[in-house]
Amino acid sequence: MKKKWIASLLCASLLAGSLLNGCAAKETENGNEETVQESTAEQEKGETESAQEQEVVAESPMILANQGEQNIIDDKYRTYYEVFVYSFYDSDGDGIGDLKGLTEKLDYINDGDPATTDDLGFNGIWLMPIMPSATYHKYDVTDYCEIDPEYGTMDDFKELLAQCHERGINVIIDFVMNHTSSKHEWFTTACNYLSNLGDKEPSESECPYFGYYNFSKEKVNGDYYKVPGADWYYEGKFWSEMPDLNLANEALRAEFDNIVSFWLDLGVDGFRLDAAKEYYSDNIPANVEVLSWFNTMVKEKNEDAYIVAEVWSDMNAYAQYYESGIDSVFNFAFANSEGLIAKSVKGSAPGGAAAYGKMVEELDEKFGQYNENYIDAPFYCNHDLGRSAGYYNGEWAEAQVKMGAALNLFMNGAAFVYYGEELGMKGSGKDENKRAPMYWSEDENAQGMCNGPKDMEKVTMKYPSFEVQREDSYSIYNYYRQAVLLRNRYPAIARGEVTYLSGVSDEQVCIIKKEYEDSTILVVFNLSAEKLLLDLSKFNLADMDAENLSVGGMLLTGEEAVSIEESGLVLPPYSAAVLE
Repeated sequence: MKKKWIASLLCASLLAGSLLNGCAAKETENGNEETVQESTAEQEKGETESAQEQEVVAESPMILANQGEQNIIDDKYRTYYEVFVYSFYDSDGDGIGDLKGLTEKLDYINDGDPATTDDLGFNGIWLMPIMPSATYHKYDVTDYCEIDPEYGTMDDFKELLAQCHERGINVIIDFVMNHTSSKHEWFTTACNYLSNLGDKEPSESECPYFGYYNFSKEKVNGDYYKVPGADWYYEGKFWSEMPDLNLANEALRAEFDNIVSFWLDLGVDGFRLDAAKEYYSDNIPANVEVLSWFNTMVKEKNEDAYIVAEVWSDMNAYAQYYESGIDSVFNFAFANSEGLIAKSVKGSAPGGAAAYGKMVEELDEKFGQYNENYIDAPFYCNHDLGRSAGYYNGEWAEAQVKMGAALNLFMNGAAFVYYGEELGMKGSGKDENKRAPMYWSEDENAQGMCNGPKDMEKVTMKYPSFEVQREDSYSIYNYYRQAVLLRNRYPAIARGEVTYLSGVSDEQVCIIKKEYEDSTILVVFNLSAEKLLLDLSKFNLADMDAENLSVGGMLLTGEEAVSIEESGLVLPPYSAAVLE
Protein backbone atom coordinates (compact mmCIF):
# COMPACT_ATOMS: atom_id res chain seq x y z
CA MET A 1 0.00 0.00 0.00
CA LYS A 2 2.79 2.45 0.91
CA LYS A 3 4.61 1.78 -2.36
CA LYS A 4 1.39 2.51 -4.31
CA TRP A 5 0.97 5.73 -2.34
CA ILE A 6 4.53 6.75 -3.10
CA ALA A 7 4.05 5.88 -6.77
CA SER A 8 0.97 8.10 -6.84
CA LEU A 9 2.93 10.85 -5.16
CA LEU A 10 5.65 10.53 -7.78
CA CYS A 11 3.13 10.69 -10.63
CA ALA A 12 1.52 13.76 -9.13
CA SER A 13 4.91 15.38 -8.64
CA LEU A 14 5.95 14.63 -12.22
CA LEU A 15 2.63 15.92 -13.60
CA ALA A 16 2.97 19.10 -11.61
CA GLY A 17 6.50 19.42 -12.86
CA SER A 18 5.35 19.02 -16.48
CA LEU A 19 2.69 21.68 -16.09
CA LEU A 20 5.18 23.99 -14.47
CA ASN A 21 7.63 23.33 -17.30
CA GLY A 22 4.97 24.25 -19.85
CA CYS A 23 4.24 27.53 -18.10
CA ALA A 24 7.94 28.31 -17.88
CA ALA A 25 8.41 27.52 -21.58
CA LYS A 26 5.60 29.85 -22.60
CA GLU A 27 6.96 32.62 -20.47
CA THR A 28 10.39 32.27 -22.05
CA GLU A 29 9.51 31.75 -25.71
CA ASN A 30 12.25 34.14 -26.68
CA GLY A 31 14.56 33.02 -23.89
CA ASN A 32 16.54 29.90 -23.05
CA GLU A 33 13.84 27.23 -22.95
CA GLU A 34 16.48 24.47 -22.84
CA THR A 35 17.87 25.82 -19.58
CA VAL A 36 14.41 25.83 -18.01
CA GLN A 37 13.80 22.24 -19.12
CA GLU A 38 17.14 21.15 -17.64
CA SER A 39 16.27 22.88 -14.40
CA THR A 40 12.89 21.19 -14.28
CA ALA A 41 14.48 17.82 -14.99
CA GLU A 42 16.83 18.32 -12.06
CA GLN A 43 13.82 19.23 -9.89
CA GLU A 44 12.00 16.06 -10.97
CA LYS A 45 15.13 14.03 -10.22
CA GLY A 46 15.33 15.56 -6.75
CA GLU A 47 11.65 14.85 -6.07
CA THR A 48 12.13 11.25 -7.21
CA GLU A 49 15.14 10.79 -4.92
CA SER A 50 13.22 12.37 -2.04
CA ALA A 51 10.30 10.00 -2.55
CA GLN A 52 12.68 7.06 -2.73
CA GLU A 53 14.23 8.12 0.58
CA GLN A 54 10.74 8.19 2.10
CA GLU A 55 10.17 4.65 0.86
CA VAL A 56 13.42 3.41 2.42
CA VAL A 57 12.49 4.85 5.81
CA ALA A 58 8.88 3.67 5.53
CA GLU A 59 10.01 0.05 5.03
CA SER A 60 11.53 -0.12 8.53
CA PRO A 61 9.03 -1.66 10.98
CA MET A 62 10.98 -0.12 13.87
CA ILE A 63 10.52 3.41 12.59
CA LEU A 64 6.87 2.77 11.72
CA ALA A 65 6.19 1.40 15.20
CA ASN A 66 7.82 4.30 17.03
CA GLN A 67 5.66 7.10 15.66
CA GLY A 68 4.25 9.39 18.35
CA GLU A 69 4.73 12.53 20.40
CA GLN A 70 7.75 13.21 22.56
CA ASN A 71 7.45 13.84 26.29
CA ILE A 72 10.75 15.56 27.10
CA ILE A 73 11.14 16.76 30.68
CA ASP A 74 13.44 19.66 31.50
CA ASP A 75 15.37 18.20 34.43
CA LYS A 76 18.71 16.52 35.14
CA TYR A 77 17.72 13.15 33.72
CA ARG A 78 19.10 13.90 30.29
CA THR A 79 20.70 12.02 27.45
CA TYR A 80 24.22 13.35 26.91
CA TYR A 81 26.39 13.25 23.80
CA GLU A 82 30.11 13.36 24.60
CA VAL A 83 32.06 15.47 22.10
CA PHE A 84 35.80 15.64 21.56
CA VAL A 85 35.83 18.97 19.73
CA TYR A 86 39.27 18.30 18.22
CA SER A 87 37.91 15.42 16.13
CA PHE A 88 34.28 16.40 15.57
CA TYR A 89 33.84 18.97 12.78
CA ASP A 90 36.31 21.42 11.26
CA SER A 91 34.83 24.76 10.16
CA ASP A 92 37.98 26.49 8.92
CA GLY A 93 39.89 23.81 7.02
CA ASP A 94 42.89 23.44 9.35
CA GLY A 95 42.10 19.78 10.06
CA ILE A 96 41.19 20.43 13.70
CA GLY A 97 37.62 20.43 14.94
CA ASP A 98 36.41 23.65 16.52
CA LEU A 99 33.50 25.25 18.33
CA LYS A 100 32.10 26.83 15.17
CA GLY A 101 32.13 23.40 13.58
CA LEU A 102 30.21 21.91 16.50
CA THR A 103 27.70 24.76 16.33
CA GLU A 104 27.29 24.09 12.63
CA LYS A 105 26.47 20.46 13.38
CA LEU A 106 24.09 20.99 16.31
CA ASP A 107 21.10 20.03 14.19
CA TYR A 108 22.66 16.59 13.87
CA ILE A 109 22.62 16.23 17.66
CA ASN A 110 19.26 17.97 18.21
CA ASP A 111 17.50 20.47 15.95
CA GLY A 112 15.23 21.66 18.75
CA ASP A 113 12.01 20.50 17.07
CA PRO A 114 10.52 17.35 18.65
CA ALA A 115 8.31 16.90 15.59
CA THR A 116 11.25 16.23 13.26
CA THR A 117 12.89 12.84 12.89
CA ASP A 118 16.23 13.64 11.26
CA ASP A 119 18.23 14.46 14.39
CA LEU A 120 19.53 12.23 17.18
CA GLY A 121 17.46 13.85 19.92
CA PHE A 122 20.14 14.28 22.60
CA ASN A 123 19.29 17.03 25.08
CA GLY A 124 22.71 17.28 26.71
CA ILE A 125 26.29 17.70 25.51
CA TRP A 126 29.43 16.93 27.49
CA LEU A 127 32.36 18.85 26.06
CA MET A 128 35.75 17.30 26.68
CA PRO A 129 38.25 20.00 27.78
CA ILE A 130 38.03 23.26 25.84
CA MET A 131 40.42 25.37 27.92
CA PRO A 132 43.94 26.29 26.66
CA SER A 133 46.35 23.39 26.93
CA ALA A 134 49.76 22.18 25.81
CA THR A 135 48.39 18.87 24.45
CA TYR A 136 45.88 17.79 21.81
CA HIS A 137 43.54 16.24 24.41
CA LYS A 138 43.65 19.37 26.61
CA TYR A 139 43.51 17.62 29.97
CA ASP A 140 46.45 19.77 31.12
CA VAL A 141 45.04 23.26 31.51
CA THR A 142 47.15 26.40 31.17
CA ASP A 143 44.29 28.90 31.72
CA TYR A 144 41.01 28.01 33.41
CA CYS A 145 39.12 31.03 32.08
CA GLU A 146 39.81 30.91 28.36
CA ILE A 147 39.14 28.87 25.23
CA ASP A 148 41.95 26.99 23.52
CA PRO A 149 42.80 28.94 20.33
CA GLU A 150 42.71 25.70 18.32
CA TYR A 151 38.99 25.54 19.13
CA GLY A 152 38.18 29.21 18.57
CA THR A 153 37.28 32.14 20.77
CA MET A 154 35.16 32.88 23.80
CA ASP A 155 32.61 34.48 21.46
CA ASP A 156 32.46 31.18 19.56
CA PHE A 157 31.73 29.40 22.82
CA LYS A 158 29.02 31.90 23.77
CA GLU A 159 27.37 31.37 20.40
CA LEU A 160 27.52 27.60 20.87
CA LEU A 161 25.85 27.90 24.27
CA ALA A 162 23.13 30.16 22.88
CA GLN A 163 22.41 27.79 20.01
CA CYS A 164 22.35 24.79 22.35
CA HIS A 165 19.96 26.43 24.76
CA GLU A 166 17.64 27.41 21.90
CA ARG A 167 17.42 23.70 21.11
CA GLY A 168 16.87 22.62 24.71
CA ILE A 169 20.39 21.18 24.99
CA ASN A 170 22.24 21.58 28.29
CA VAL A 171 26.03 21.87 28.10
CA ILE A 172 28.44 20.57 30.72
CA ILE A 173 32.17 21.10 30.43
CA ASP A 174 35.08 18.94 31.49
CA PHE A 175 36.57 20.43 34.65
CA VAL A 176 40.12 19.26 35.37
CA MET A 177 40.76 20.01 39.02
CA ASN A 178 43.23 17.25 39.90
CA HIS A 179 46.17 18.85 38.09
CA THR A 180 47.22 21.66 35.77
CA SER A 181 49.68 21.85 32.93
CA SER A 182 53.33 22.27 33.90
CA LYS A 183 53.05 25.45 31.81
CA HIS A 184 50.31 26.96 33.94
CA GLU A 185 51.34 30.30 35.48
CA TRP A 186 50.64 28.98 38.97
CA PHE A 187 53.17 26.19 38.54
CA THR A 188 55.86 28.09 36.65
CA THR A 189 55.74 30.89 39.25
CA ALA A 190 56.04 28.39 42.11
CA CYS A 191 58.96 26.61 40.42
CA ASN A 192 60.78 29.87 39.76
CA TYR A 193 60.28 30.80 43.38
CA LEU A 194 61.76 27.49 44.58
CA SER A 195 64.72 27.68 42.19
CA ASN A 196 65.65 31.08 43.66
CA LEU A 197 64.91 30.17 47.27
CA GLY A 198 68.35 28.90 48.25
CA ASP A 199 68.50 27.52 51.78
CA LYS A 200 65.46 29.47 52.97
CA GLU A 201 62.20 27.79 53.92
CA PRO A 202 59.36 28.42 51.45
CA SER A 203 56.59 30.75 52.50
CA GLU A 204 53.11 30.94 51.03
CA SER A 205 52.97 34.58 52.07
CA GLU A 206 55.85 35.17 49.65
CA CYS A 207 54.54 32.82 46.95
CA PRO A 208 50.95 31.63 47.42
CA TYR A 209 51.29 29.30 44.44
CA PHE A 210 53.76 27.16 46.39
CA GLY A 211 50.79 25.91 48.41
CA TYR A 212 48.74 25.10 45.30
CA TYR A 213 50.83 22.01 44.50
CA ASN A 214 52.26 19.04 46.37
CA PHE A 215 55.93 19.96 46.69
CA SER A 216 58.38 17.91 48.75
CA LYS A 217 62.06 18.01 49.67
CA GLU A 218 62.18 14.28 49.01
CA LYS A 219 61.12 12.07 46.12
CA VAL A 220 58.15 10.44 47.84
CA ASN A 221 57.52 7.82 45.13
CA GLY A 222 57.63 7.27 41.39
CA ASP A 223 54.95 9.92 40.87
CA TYR A 224 57.26 12.72 42.08
CA TYR A 225 59.49 14.68 39.71
CA LYS A 226 62.36 17.10 40.21
CA VAL A 227 61.68 20.82 40.12
CA PRO A 228 64.02 22.31 37.48
CA GLY A 229 66.89 24.15 39.14
CA ALA A 230 65.85 23.36 42.71
CA ASP A 231 66.27 20.62 45.29
CA TRP A 232 62.55 20.08 45.40
CA TYR A 233 60.10 17.54 43.96
CA TYR A 234 56.46 17.79 42.92
CA GLU A 235 53.71 15.20 42.53
CA GLY A 236 52.47 14.32 39.04
CA LYS A 237 50.24 11.25 39.28
CA PHE A 238 49.46 11.05 35.56
CA TRP A 239 52.55 12.59 33.94
CA SER A 240 55.52 14.82 34.74
CA GLU A 241 53.83 17.63 32.77
CA MET A 242 50.64 17.35 34.81
CA PRO A 243 51.56 18.50 38.34
CA ASP A 244 48.93 17.55 40.92
CA LEU A 245 47.09 20.27 42.80
CA ASN A 246 46.76 20.46 46.57
CA LEU A 247 43.00 20.72 46.94
CA ALA A 248 43.25 21.20 50.71
CA ASN A 249 44.67 24.67 50.09
CA GLU A 250 42.05 27.32 50.84
CA ALA A 251 43.56 29.88 48.46
CA LEU A 252 43.36 27.34 45.64
CA ARG A 253 39.76 26.58 46.52
CA ALA A 254 39.02 30.30 46.34
CA GLU A 255 40.55 30.30 42.85
CA PHE A 256 38.23 27.50 41.77
CA ASP A 257 35.28 29.27 43.37
CA ASN A 258 35.92 32.23 41.06
CA ILE A 259 36.55 29.99 38.06
CA VAL A 260 33.25 28.18 38.59
CA SER A 261 31.44 31.51 38.80
CA PHE A 262 33.04 32.56 35.52
CA TRP A 263 31.70 29.53 33.62
CA LEU A 264 28.29 29.50 35.28
CA ASP A 265 27.87 33.19 34.48
CA LEU A 266 28.55 32.35 30.83
CA GLY A 267 25.65 29.92 30.92
CA VAL A 268 27.34 26.54 31.37
CA ASP A 269 24.88 24.01 32.83
CA GLY A 270 27.29 21.93 34.86
CA PHE A 271 30.61 20.16 35.15
CA ARG A 272 32.14 16.76 34.49
CA LEU A 273 34.86 16.30 37.10
CA ASP A 274 37.92 14.54 35.77
CA ALA A 275 39.92 12.02 37.83
CA ALA A 276 38.05 12.58 41.11
CA LYS A 277 39.56 9.37 42.47
CA GLU A 278 43.02 10.90 42.31
CA TYR A 279 42.41 14.12 44.24
CA TYR A 280 43.84 12.06 47.09
CA SER A 281 44.78 8.69 45.65
CA ASP A 282 43.48 5.73 47.67
CA ASN A 283 41.67 8.01 50.10
CA ILE A 284 37.92 7.92 49.53
CA PRO A 285 36.94 10.07 52.57
CA ALA A 286 39.31 12.85 51.49
CA ASN A 287 37.99 12.76 47.94
CA VAL A 288 34.40 12.82 49.16
CA GLU A 289 35.24 15.91 51.24
CA VAL A 290 36.59 17.69 48.16
CA LEU A 291 33.48 16.80 46.18
CA SER A 292 31.23 17.91 49.04
CA TRP A 293 32.94 21.30 49.07
CA PHE A 294 32.70 21.59 45.28
CA ASN A 295 29.05 20.51 45.17
CA THR A 296 28.00 22.97 47.89
CA MET A 297 29.95 25.78 46.27
CA VAL A 298 28.42 25.15 42.83
CA LYS A 299 24.84 24.62 44.03
CA GLU A 300 24.93 27.84 46.05
CA LYS A 301 25.55 29.61 42.76
CA ASN A 302 23.10 27.56 40.69
CA GLU A 303 21.07 24.79 42.30
CA ASP A 304 20.17 23.42 38.86
CA ALA A 305 23.78 22.91 37.82
CA TYR A 306 24.56 19.26 37.10
CA ILE A 307 27.72 17.59 38.42
CA VAL A 308 29.01 14.19 37.35
CA ALA A 309 32.33 12.77 38.54
CA GLU A 310 34.71 10.28 36.98
CA VAL A 311 35.73 7.71 39.59
CA TRP A 312 37.36 4.89 37.65
CA SER A 313 37.07 2.13 40.21
CA ASP A 314 34.80 -0.74 41.26
CA MET A 315 31.17 -0.08 42.12
CA ASN A 316 31.56 -0.55 45.86
CA ALA A 317 34.15 2.22 45.82
CA TYR A 318 32.49 4.77 43.54
CA ALA A 319 29.10 4.27 45.18
CA GLN A 320 30.57 5.93 48.29
CA TYR A 321 31.24 9.13 46.34
CA TYR A 322 27.48 9.81 46.26
CA GLU A 323 27.81 10.75 49.94
CA SER A 324 29.31 14.04 48.72
CA GLY A 325 25.93 15.15 47.40
CA ILE A 326 26.99 15.44 43.76
CA ASP A 327 24.33 14.42 41.27
CA SER A 328 26.08 11.58 39.48
CA VAL A 329 29.07 9.27 39.32
CA PHE A 330 29.85 7.43 36.09
CA ASN A 331 28.76 3.81 36.33
CA PHE A 332 31.89 1.99 35.16
CA ALA A 333 30.54 -1.46 36.04
CA PHE A 334 28.36 -1.43 32.91
CA ALA A 335 30.97 0.01 30.54
CA ASN A 336 33.85 -1.29 28.44
CA SER A 337 34.36 -4.60 26.66
CA GLU A 338 34.29 -6.51 29.94
CA GLY A 339 31.50 -4.47 31.53
CA LEU A 340 28.04 -5.83 32.31
CA ILE A 341 26.43 -4.48 29.12
CA ALA A 342 28.88 -6.17 26.75
CA LYS A 343 28.97 -9.38 28.78
CA SER A 344 25.17 -9.54 28.84
CA VAL A 345 24.97 -9.04 25.08
CA LYS A 346 27.65 -11.68 24.44
CA GLY A 347 26.00 -14.08 26.90
CA SER A 348 29.16 -14.33 28.98
CA ALA A 349 27.72 -12.73 32.13
CA PRO A 350 26.84 -15.27 34.83
CA GLY A 351 23.13 -15.83 34.34
CA GLY A 352 23.10 -14.13 30.93
CA ALA A 353 20.36 -11.54 30.52
CA ALA A 354 19.32 -12.07 34.13
CA ALA A 355 22.63 -10.59 35.34
CA TYR A 356 21.77 -7.25 33.74
CA GLY A 357 18.26 -7.17 35.20
CA LYS A 358 19.38 -8.07 38.70
CA MET A 359 22.13 -5.46 38.75
CA VAL A 360 19.87 -2.71 37.39
CA GLU A 361 17.40 -3.40 40.20
CA GLU A 362 20.14 -3.40 42.84
CA LEU A 363 21.53 0.01 41.83
CA ASP A 364 18.95 1.93 43.84
CA GLU A 365 19.93 0.23 47.06
CA LYS A 366 23.63 0.42 46.20
CA PHE A 367 23.68 4.15 45.47
CA GLY A 368 20.63 5.27 47.45
CA GLN A 369 22.21 4.31 50.77
CA TYR A 370 24.68 7.17 50.28
CA ASN A 371 22.36 9.72 48.65
CA GLU A 372 18.65 9.15 48.06
CA ASN A 373 18.70 11.87 45.39
CA TYR A 374 21.43 10.26 43.30
CA ILE A 375 21.13 10.18 39.50
CA ASP A 376 22.93 7.25 37.91
CA ALA A 377 25.24 8.03 34.96
CA PRO A 378 25.35 4.93 32.75
CA PHE A 379 27.66 4.85 29.75
CA TYR A 380 28.89 2.21 27.32
CA CYS A 381 32.28 3.61 26.31
CA ASN A 382 34.12 6.94 26.35
CA HIS A 383 37.34 8.60 25.20
CA ASP A 384 39.49 6.33 27.40
CA LEU A 385 37.93 3.03 26.32
CA GLY A 386 37.96 1.01 23.12
CA ARG A 387 34.90 1.65 21.02
CA SER A 388 32.02 -0.83 21.25
CA ALA A 389 32.11 -1.87 17.58
CA GLY A 390 35.26 -3.76 18.48
CA TYR A 391 33.60 -5.77 21.25
CA TYR A 392 31.78 -8.17 18.94
CA ASN A 393 32.60 -10.50 16.05
CA GLY A 394 30.75 -12.92 13.85
CA GLU A 395 27.38 -13.03 12.10
CA TRP A 396 25.51 -11.14 14.80
CA ALA A 397 28.14 -8.47 15.49
CA GLU A 398 26.12 -5.51 14.19
CA ALA A 399 23.01 -6.66 16.03
CA GLN A 400 25.04 -6.93 19.22
CA VAL A 401 26.49 -3.43 18.76
CA LYS A 402 22.93 -2.14 18.55
CA MET A 403 21.74 -4.21 21.49
CA GLY A 404 24.47 -2.77 23.70
CA ALA A 405 23.22 0.70 22.87
CA ALA A 406 19.70 -0.28 23.96
CA LEU A 407 20.93 -1.63 27.31
CA ASN A 408 22.80 1.63 27.93
CA LEU A 409 20.09 4.06 26.82
CA PHE A 410 17.28 2.21 28.60
CA MET A 411 18.99 2.50 31.98
CA ASN A 412 17.85 4.96 34.66
CA GLY A 413 19.63 8.25 35.18
CA ALA A 414 21.50 10.59 32.85
CA ALA A 415 22.80 8.36 30.06
CA PHE A 416 25.97 9.19 28.12
CA VAL A 417 26.94 8.30 24.54
CA TYR A 418 30.39 8.92 23.05
CA TYR A 419 30.42 10.66 19.67
CA GLY A 420 30.55 8.23 16.73
CA GLU A 421 29.13 5.30 18.70
CA GLU A 422 25.90 5.94 16.82
CA LEU A 423 27.79 5.09 13.63
CA GLY A 424 29.59 2.04 15.00
CA MET A 425 32.97 3.75 14.74
CA LYS A 426 36.04 1.74 15.68
CA GLY A 427 39.08 2.72 17.73
CA SER A 428 41.18 0.85 20.26
CA GLY A 429 44.72 0.59 21.55
CA LYS A 430 46.46 3.92 22.12
CA ASP A 431 44.29 6.82 23.29
CA GLU A 432 44.64 8.68 20.01
CA ASN A 433 42.92 5.81 18.17
CA LYS A 434 39.91 6.08 20.47
CA ARG A 435 39.54 9.76 19.51
CA ALA A 436 39.52 9.36 15.73
CA PRO A 437 37.72 11.89 13.49
CA MET A 438 33.95 11.77 13.41
CA TYR A 439 33.02 9.60 10.42
CA TRP A 440 30.88 12.05 8.50
CA SER A 441 32.11 10.81 5.14
CA GLU A 442 34.26 8.07 3.67
CA ASP A 443 36.05 10.86 1.81
CA GLU A 444 38.78 12.06 4.20
CA ASN A 445 38.89 15.37 2.30
CA ALA A 446 35.17 16.04 2.54
CA GLN A 447 34.06 19.35 4.04
CA GLY A 448 34.35 19.38 7.83
CA MET A 449 36.39 16.20 8.15
CA CYS A 450 39.12 16.37 10.80
CA ASN A 451 42.62 14.93 10.68
CA GLY A 452 42.50 13.50 14.20
CA PRO A 453 45.41 13.39 16.69
CA LYS A 454 48.77 13.37 14.92
CA ASP A 455 49.94 10.17 16.64
CA MET A 456 46.75 8.29 15.77
CA GLU A 457 47.24 5.06 13.88
CA LYS A 458 45.09 4.42 10.84
CA VAL A 459 41.65 3.36 12.02
CA THR A 460 39.70 1.38 9.43
CA MET A 461 35.98 1.62 10.07
CA LYS A 462 33.82 -1.50 10.00
CA TYR A 463 30.50 0.21 9.32
CA PRO A 464 29.62 2.96 6.80
CA SER A 465 29.88 6.71 7.34
CA PHE A 466 27.02 8.96 8.37
CA GLU A 467 26.26 10.05 4.82
CA VAL A 468 25.61 6.38 3.96
CA GLN A 469 23.91 5.28 7.18
CA ARG A 470 21.38 8.10 7.24
CA GLU A 471 19.84 6.64 4.05
CA ASP A 472 19.53 3.17 5.57
CA SER A 473 16.68 2.80 8.05
CA TYR A 474 18.28 -0.41 9.38
CA SER A 475 21.64 1.27 10.15
CA ILE A 476 23.27 1.66 13.55
CA TYR A 477 22.68 5.41 13.23
CA ASN A 478 18.93 5.03 12.81
CA TYR A 479 18.85 2.49 15.63
CA TYR A 480 20.41 5.04 17.99
CA ARG A 481 17.93 7.68 16.82
CA GLN A 482 15.07 5.39 17.72
CA ALA A 483 16.59 4.44 21.08
CA VAL A 484 16.95 8.09 22.10
CA LEU A 485 13.47 8.82 20.74
CA LEU A 486 11.92 6.17 22.99
CA ARG A 487 13.94 7.41 25.95
CA ASN A 488 12.53 10.87 25.30
CA ARG A 489 8.97 9.62 24.82
CA TYR A 490 8.80 7.54 27.99
CA PRO A 491 10.04 9.50 31.05
CA ALA A 492 9.81 6.29 33.07
CA ILE A 493 12.78 4.81 31.17
CA ALA A 494 15.17 7.28 32.82
CA ARG A 495 13.27 8.01 36.04
CA GLY A 496 11.16 4.99 36.93
CA GLU A 497 11.32 2.87 40.05
CA VAL A 498 12.88 -0.38 38.88
CA THR A 499 11.58 -3.91 39.50
CA TYR A 500 13.34 -6.81 37.80
CA LEU A 501 10.79 -9.48 36.89
CA SER A 502 12.83 -12.57 37.68
CA GLY A 503 9.88 -14.93 37.31
CA VAL A 504 9.55 -14.27 33.57
CA SER A 505 13.19 -13.50 32.80
CA ASP A 506 16.00 -15.94 32.08
CA GLU A 507 19.41 -16.20 30.42
CA GLN A 508 18.00 -14.90 27.13
CA VAL A 509 15.24 -12.53 28.20
CA CYS A 510 15.33 -9.65 30.66
CA ILE A 511 12.10 -7.89 31.68
CA ILE A 512 12.14 -4.79 33.86
CA LYS A 513 9.15 -2.89 35.20
CA LYS A 514 9.52 0.87 35.59
CA GLU A 515 7.03 3.03 37.49
CA TYR A 516 7.09 6.80 37.31
CA GLU A 517 4.29 9.04 38.59
CA ASP A 518 1.12 7.60 37.00
CA SER A 519 2.95 5.63 34.32
CA THR A 520 4.04 2.00 34.38
CA ILE A 521 5.93 0.35 31.54
CA LEU A 522 7.75 -2.89 30.89
CA VAL A 523 11.12 -2.85 29.16
CA VAL A 524 11.78 -6.20 27.50
CA PHE A 525 15.10 -7.37 26.01
CA ASN A 526 15.80 -10.46 23.94
CA LEU A 527 19.55 -10.88 24.25
CA SER A 528 19.79 -13.89 21.99
CA ALA A 529 20.06 -14.74 18.30
CA GLU A 530 16.81 -16.70 18.54
CA LYS A 531 13.23 -15.64 17.92
CA LEU A 532 11.40 -16.06 21.22
CA LEU A 533 7.78 -16.37 22.28
CA LEU A 534 6.80 -15.26 25.78
CA ASP A 535 3.60 -16.41 27.45
CA LEU A 536 2.04 -13.19 28.76
CA SER A 537 -0.28 -15.10 31.06
CA LYS A 538 2.74 -15.88 33.22
CA PHE A 539 3.37 -12.18 33.85
CA ASN A 540 2.44 -11.69 37.50
CA LEU A 541 1.72 -7.95 37.47
CA ALA A 542 -0.44 -6.61 40.27
CA ASP A 543 -0.85 -3.18 38.68
CA MET A 544 -0.85 -4.10 34.99
CA ASP A 545 -3.34 -6.25 33.09
CA ALA A 546 -1.16 -8.62 31.11
CA GLU A 547 -3.98 -9.37 28.70
CA ASN A 548 -4.22 -5.69 27.72
CA LEU A 549 -0.54 -4.99 27.25
CA SER A 550 0.39 -3.26 24.00
CA VAL A 551 3.70 -2.55 22.28
CA GLY A 552 4.47 1.14 22.72
CA GLY A 553 7.83 1.08 20.97
CA MET A 554 10.52 -1.27 19.78
CA LEU A 555 14.17 -1.50 18.83
CA LEU A 556 14.94 -4.01 16.12
CA THR A 557 18.12 -5.38 14.61
CA GLY A 558 16.31 -6.99 11.68
CA GLU A 559 13.17 -6.70 9.60
CA GLU A 560 10.74 -8.60 11.83
CA ALA A 561 8.75 -6.57 14.38
CA VAL A 562 7.95 -7.24 17.99
CA SER A 563 4.28 -8.23 18.21
CA ILE A 564 1.65 -9.51 20.60
CA GLU A 565 -0.22 -12.49 19.20
CA GLU A 566 -2.79 -14.81 20.75
CA SER A 567 0.06 -17.12 21.61
CA GLY A 568 2.05 -14.42 23.39
CA LEU A 569 4.78 -11.81 22.93
CA VAL A 570 6.93 -12.39 19.85
CA LEU A 571 10.51 -11.13 20.23
CA PRO A 572 12.77 -11.27 17.16
CA PRO A 573 16.51 -11.92 17.72
CA TYR A 574 18.31 -9.14 19.61
CA SER A 575 15.24 -6.95 20.01
CA ALA A 576 13.86 -4.68 22.71
CA ALA A 577 10.37 -3.39 23.38
CA VAL A 578 8.47 -1.02 25.59
CA LEU A 579 5.14 -2.49 26.71
CA GLU A 580 2.41 -0.36 28.24
